[in-house]
This record gives sequence, structure tokens and C-alpha cells, in this order.
Amino acid sequence: MSAEYEAVKPPESELVIVTGMSGAGRTTVAHALEDQGWYVVENLPPAMLGPLTEMMSRSQGSIPKMAVVMDVRSKEMFPEIRDALAHLTSSGVKFRLVYLNASDDVLIRRFEQGRRPHPLQGDGRIVDGITRERGITEQLREAAEIILDTSSMSVHDLARSINELFSESGPIILRINVMSFGFKYGLPTDANYVADVRFIPNPHWVPELRPQTGKDKEVSEYVLSQEGTRDFIENYLKALEPVFEGYRRENKHYATIAVGCTGGKHRSVATTIELGRRLAQFPNVRVSISHRDLGRE
Repeated sequence: MSAEYEAVKPPESELVIVTGMSGAGRTTVAHALEDQGWYVVENLPPAMLGPLTEMMSRSQGSIPKMAVVMDVRSKEMFPEIRDALAHLTSSGVKFRLVYLNASDDVLIRRFEQGRRPHPLQGDGRIVDGITRERGITEQLREAAEIILDTSSMSVHDLARSINELFSESGPIILRINVMSFGFKYGLPTDANYVADVRFIPNPHWVPELRPQTGKDKEVSEYVLSQEGTRDFIENYLKALEPVFEGYRRENKHYATIAVGCTGGKHRSVATTIELGRRLAQFPNVRVSISHRDLGRE
């Protein structure tokens, strides 16, 4: 049974709720936000979220930025956090939900390196605990405004990403991460939109281009000169314009656009760079570019 409480958030104040998979970097995010001057509360029971937010509203501006780090370690706890978030929404409290994720292999390695068990594995294996936690937190992942896949991030990379997302004056108006990837390695788990550029002729079959990547001028010119490539980029940009306007209306500040080809080496890389260059010309948009699978064999 969920707790009854009143949650009121004053104008100008900011509330961020950080959750996600154990081992995906919640503590690192908490420290990064704390370094930026956020008031950070870790391991908060869901039933305390409302009273804590009410305290924030009564602080008269002394706590303008609060981050709450929550984990969901049981099926019994999930309804509590779901009800708490629903109550905040119905009370007019604006918040951002950040979900941290990582691949099973990476999470297993992190727990093994730390020589500690997964909190949900019980008498089973680490992977058993990870599987249970994914099932419990799936709805939170779907509801999150920001999903960060930390599989390939060091603690410094993750802290840097948080610093970029939440600057001194709050989150950037609209931050877009354009990511290239290879379909053969699976879809990115944190992608909001996925574009498939496998319709473009593959430079892999051009002997002099095969050892190069989409970062190289010759490959880029080859990809962008193919029939339909620039039309695709132009039309995709037009399709994104109403999306960005909707994001602003809904107070969303972050999205990942994933551009995929077969291996993530040529077509997707060249298209991502060009798409990112064009997006950077949009007003009030900050663009970052990443290449998930570049360098894989």
C-alpha cells in the first residue's frame, strides 16, 4: 500500500530521479551531480519521495536542485516507486527520470572486479540477479526521459556525460547524441530513434575504401554522393523538426539518434557525422557524435 503525501515543487527548482541497473553507475552519477552543487539523496525509499519533495518546496530556494538516486531491488518495491512518480506527476511536480543501463557482460564483469554479489542474485549467479532486476525495472526504463548506456564508459566518461547534460544553469535546452552503430552487433539500448542506412552502396566492397572508415574524406564523399543519401538526410532533418518542438513543449532535453549500417564502420559513420553537422545548425540544440562500433573487427 503506497504512502499518502503531498508533493509541491516551486518554480525554478529542479528535480532529477536517477535509477537503473545495479552496477551501471548510479554512484558515479550521484557524485558528478554533487560536484555541480546538486543536493543528492541516495538510496531513498520510494515512499519518502513525496515528503522529500515537499521539504524541497519549503526550503524557499535553499535547495534549488535536488537529485534522488533510487534502486528497485524487489518486486514489492516497484509499485511504491511507480505510485510515487505518478503522484508527483498528478501534483504538477516536474522531474526528469534518468535510467542507467549496461550490457549483461559488462555488469557481470563489474561485479566480479568489485568482488561483490548482485543484490538480487540470492544463492544463484550474478546473471540471475541481473535478469531479475531487468524485469523489475523495465517499466522505469520505458518511462525514462534519459537513458544512458554506460557499457563502454569509464567512470570519467560517465561523469563527463552528466556534466554535459546538467550544466551550472540546468540541463541544456536540447541535447542530441547522434550515434553510429552496426546492426550485426545489435540495436543500441538507449536509442530514441533508429535510422537504417543500409540502402546506401557499401564502401566495404570498394577495395581502396575497405580499410578506411566513414571519418575519412574518401569514404565520406563516396557515401554522401550516392543516389538518395542527401535526400534521406534532408528529409530526416525535416521530420525531426516537429519532434524537437514537441520535446520542448514536453520539457524533454535529451535524445539519442542511432544511425546503423551493417558493421558500423563506413556508411553509418559518414552519415552520422553529416547528420550531426546539420543538426548543430538548429537553434538551441547541442550535438554530440559517437561511434559505438567503430574499431570492431
